[in-house]
Amino acid sequence: MESKPPPFKKLAVIGAGAVGGVTAGLMKQAGWDPILVCKHQAIVDRIAEQGLSIKGIKGKHRISLKAIRAIQDLPDDIDIFFLATKANDCLAAAKTLKPLIKDEALLVSMQNGIAEEKLAEVVGSDHVIGCVVGWGATYLDMAELEITSPGEFVIGNWDPQSGMARLGPLRRILDTVQPTRATTNILGELYAKLIINACINSLGVITGDPLGLLLAERRIRQLFVTMVREAMAVADAMGIRVEPAAGGKLNYYRFLKGRKRLSQFKRDILIRIIGFKYRHIKSSSLQSLERGRPTEIDYLNGYICDKARAHGVPVPLNDAIVTMVHQIQDGSRLISMVNLDDLALAPR
Repeated sequence: MESKPPPFKKLAVIGAGAVGGVTAGLMKQAGWDPILVCKHQAIVDRIAEQGLSIKGIKGKHRISLKAIRAIQDLPDDIDIFFLATKANDCLAAAKTLKPLIKDEALLVSMQNGIAEEKLAEVVGSDHVIGCVVGWGATYLDMAELEITSPGEFVIGNWDPQSGMARLGPLRRILDTVQPTRATTNILGELYAKLIINACINSLGVITGDPLGLLLAERRIRQLFVTMVREAMAVADAMGIRVEPAAGGKLNYYRFLKGRKRLSQFKRDILIRIIGFKYRHIKSSSLQSLERGRPTEIDYLNGYICDKARAHGVPVPLNDAIVTMVHQIQDGSRLISMVNLDDLALAPR
């Protein structure tokens, strides 16, 4: 019999980027009192002086909330830590948080990619909650954020032995930000988002183009399909049941079914629809590079490649893409459509 879920009250959001800032701001507006941890003092000061500005599809809001500079300055009685850093920063943050994560406290992982495995090694799997962020937001400037697309949160226990009852209070909190549902297959939900993120983010970095221009190119649509095939082969080897993505519209099993011309045509049409719907979206990894920061490639395509090696599954295109993105990061390769010619020569 499951124990009664604890009455979560004290909240902290680690990371004042688009997702973290919007999450903290809308929670505050709904009556919660989260503490927002920002690694830049200038952002802390701006929030103290002017509040947090959020605009976009949910209207315009200016919200006053508490912001601090360091994780170490958090009180020691936080019930839920929402970890909204970039994937590259999440393990360092978790190590700093570990002494504060006590008893039934939860760490909600809100990263792109799949960081939950490594987070569980740091803080214990019973504390980790996987969270798919299915909506979009953009960081405009210090304490200036925009919600760009609707969507949902999906949450689930990383430890399969943990009861679902404790997700109820967490769901009610997150519902104040975006509609939230709980799942018993959080890895399948995370992997579903990972696949589409791996395709969009990596191709955006390699070419420098927004999604609409990318998916208008037939050879890029073909690369998209190949990346999905490789990722799903890895999922099969891992025993993952991959859930539908894009609000249930993209069922990967149906997407890959069939090799005849009609099936290929249907895939092509679906990818073009995705490209048109999100035609102005720029790869978040490309945005990171433009700000002088590393991409999250190791938690996206890199995750697929790591698991592929562990299970003996060949993923030559994803391997080539990871290598190429690392070359772009270290300055030995330029962002250019010419990179597609090198990908075409990658072994299959």
